[in-house]
Amino acid sequence: MRKTDVRVRSIFVLLTLALLVSAFGHSQDVGTVTLLEKTPLHVIRGVTVMQGVEGMKLRPGDILETGPADTAQAQLEFSGGAIVELGPSSEVYLLSQSGSTANFVLLTGWLKGETTGGSYAYSSPLVSVTTKGGNILVHATADSTEVFVEHGVASVSGGSGAAIPSGVGKSFFTHKAGKPLLPTGRPSGDFIAGMPISFRDVLPSRIEKFERSKPPVPKVDHEVSYAEIERWLMLPAAWRRGVAARFSPRLRDSAFRQAITDHLRSLPDWEPILHPEDHKTGSVTADKSNSSPGE
Repeated sequence: MRKTDVRVRSIFVLLTLALLVSAFGHSQDVGTVTLLEKTPLHVIRGVTVMQGVEGMKLRPGDILETGPADTAQAQLEFSGGAIVELGPSSEVYLLSQSGSTANFVLLTGWLKGETTGGSYAYSSPLVSVTTKGGNILVHATADSTEVFVEHGVASVSGGSGAAIPSGVGKSFFTHKAGKPLLPTGRPSGDFIAGMPISFRDVLPSRIEKFERSKPPVPKVDHEVSYAEIERWLMLPAAWRRGVAARFSPRLRDSAFRQAITDHLRSLPDWEPILHPEDHKTGSVTADKSNSSPGE
């Protein structure tokens, strides 16, 4: 083969790889952090904890945690003009985002979502609210969740009961552990008093500030510890799908592995990861027991 042909092929291969890397690197970016105010933003991506910065890109699977200052806020913006604001001491999981559809899980804290279309879902362990256009405020604690449909229309559900559409006399919803979902016509005094100040007004978009600049690369702080993700590991099954596999590389750390082992009764997803040989044998036995005679 001539040297010219080899050179041409090499250049073609390098260009192809560059395009693939570029496409993969940007295809997962689904949103942008457009404002950080009075808060450190910790972002758990993969198995690492990063220091969030304004302008950084977001990806499905990111877990975001804001600081405890009363005026702490983090603004996230997505395609289609959707804006999601996080208040102080808030823990949020970007479960999925594609086009104008997204699903967020709020473990604790405050979240405000403003959308004009698409389908956005904001869930906590006690309540799920879905809107195709509206301003939604959610406040979640360990034993209760409150939802205020400030503008637009939403569907709110809690537990196994049927979803309740918002409307006249049904704009504020409260669900406490062990009790039914309660809709009322206006937010409670405690809700209004505790609501972050930034949530009181329409959230102005800041995305144009970052559209023409190269996104900053967030600094990796450390590999995640068991304590930092313990509550996420115990989410309802539908939300924790794939979470065990995601964090399984941390089993190389003896302290993390021991913590998983100590809590294994509450972490069924980790059993086949810790003891794959037992589950492989079990599946073979089950297959044989289910076989028809003569097979």
